[in-house]
Amino acid sequence: VQLQASGGGLMQAGGSLRLSCAASGRDFSGYRMAWFRQAPGKKREFIVGITWEGGNPYYVGSVKGRFTVSRDNGENTVYLQMSSLKPEDTAVYFCAARRGYYYSDPAVYEYWGQGTEVTVSS
Repeated sequence: VQLQASGGGLMQAGGSLRLSCAASGRDFSGYRMAWFRQAPGKKREFIVGITWEGGNPYYVGSVKGRFTVSRDNGENTVYLQMSSLKPEDTAVYFCAARRGYYYSDPAVYEYWGQGTEVTVSS
């Protein structure tokens, strides 16, 4: 089973980036797919989630209205479109998956991608 995150990079404040999480190795039906981020010196933070079927998107307040999560069924990929980026969005972004509902506790997620770094300059 593999989650492969990609798409990070350096961006100026106000810009946009799209992250991808390619999933393989099992049937993820019934799973919740989530994006976390971890800024330097901080704990890993849950920011968005979506069902594998592409429904029930959930956003934390700090990204709501700026980030959009989606699922490409044909490519088994979950995307995170990030817009109006801010310096405080600087972090390593991880995708993760678990069966059941969303939880903010990263310990309950079964599968993790390797992380992709996003740096937003002011």
